[in-house]
Amino acid sequence: MSAPDPNENVNVSKTRRPRGRRVFWWVLASFGALVVAGIVGLVIWSQVGVYQAEPQPLAAVKANPAVTFTDTDSAIIMAPAEGNAELGLVYIPGAKVEAAAYAFKMSGVVEEEGITVVITKPWLNLAFFDLRPLSAFTELAPEVDAWAVGGHSLGGVRACMLASDADALALFGSYCAADLAHSELSVLSLSGSEDGLSTPEKVDDARSLLPQDATMYEIAGANHASFGDYGPQAGDGIASISDDDMRDEITEWLTAFADETVN
Repeated sequence: MSAPDPNENVNVSKTRRPRGRRVFWWVLASFGALVVAGIVGLVIWSQVGVYQAEPQPLAAVKANPAVTFTDTDSAIIMAPAEGNAELGLVYIPGAKVEAAAYAFKMSGVVEEEGITVVITKPWLNLAFFDLRPLSAFTELAPEVDAWAVGGHSLGGVRACMLASDADALALFGSYCAADLAHSELSVLSLSGSEDGLSTPEKVDDARSLLPQDATMYEIAGANHASFGDYGPQAGDGIASISDDDMRDEITEWLTAFADETVN
């Protein structure tokens, strides 16, 4: 029997190391490819099926001499044409809803109460991916003294996360996931009786996360899409309230809320 070759193990180890490295880099490259594919897929998904603003309500806002309408890369700013606003509202849209779709329903408080409304344009059309602080939007209207933050649907959930930097919180067909029950915030929650997404049951279940003195009001006949002007939405209920009446309801409640917040 011949003696073992001392170089045999060395040769084996030399062949195994490069193979191990190849497997490692293959796994790393595959993981990187999956991450890139996921990001690309998310970007594409966020741009497909976006709910666009209906043209007629938006045209009515732009033609309103009492409202100054400014469209920027980061937000739409609606300010009273005369005088400076005491209160501003940073409004965060729902998922994949164009910012301009909320202009008409929010224009009433600009015209009648003199509130400045800044409707954000979230990154990827999704509020959860927008990491900008509240100040990125309040700086767009530096003349305003006090600020509320609010939003529709998932935009309202994001607004709850920014509420600690605001003077008040306004929810529109939405509810909080963060616990604000022990905060000293002024809170208004407007919901719809026919909302098939942020249903009355879901709003009620999350009520304990808001301060005890929060103002809760359910608008009769309103569905999820009633808070904007972007057409029907999958899974929603059927609205029986008109767009003009919905605008009046939002204006009335926000006006009273603004008076309490400022005073």
